[in-house]
Amino acid sequence: MLYLVRHGRPAIDRARPAREWPLDPAYADDVRAVRPRLPRHADWFSSPEPKAISTARLLTDEPVEVVDELREHDRSVDWVEDFEDVVRRAFAYPDAPAYDGWEPLADTRRRVLSAVAGILDQHRDRDVVLVGHGTAWTLLRAALLGEEPDVGWWSRLAMPDVAHYRADVCTGDMLAP
Repeated sequence: MLYLVRHGRPAIDRARPAREWPLDPAYADDVRAVRPRLPRHADWFSSPEPKAISTARLLTDEPVEVVDELREHDRSVDWVEDFEDVVRRAFAYPDAPAYDGWEPLADTRRRVLSAVAGILDQHRDRDVVLVGHGTAWTLLRAALLGEEPDVGWWSRLAMPDVAHYRADVCTGDMLAP
């Protein structure tokens, strides 16, 4: 099985980019509550962002490999007031930055799908848990299902949340960008 874990609630700091936000310790129990939905033994991988790494560490005693390419859609700017609208624009026009300083969503898709294809190819006979982010997982989910990315699914994801997919459905071939 492939498990996609969205990180827990971050400690928001409007003066810093979201990629630097840590996990909010007040919500650590929310993260621990999803532990029963995950396999006891698996190969674990995490985005390098602090909120993702901390989420992984709360969920497993297994080693967690940090994979830079699993990072979220690059939004290298500070606070964006109309964040949800801008994310929706990113999904609508994936080949262009939806906001000055943002990575085009198509670039995020290529990066994440390539990384996950490599992970799945190397860990075919094991459960794999990926800890990361809503936008990245929305793009990955779409590729796994052979669908267009569903911004509605993105907006319904909780912090934390877990989605899983059968191993026989998840092949590196289907994730070719």
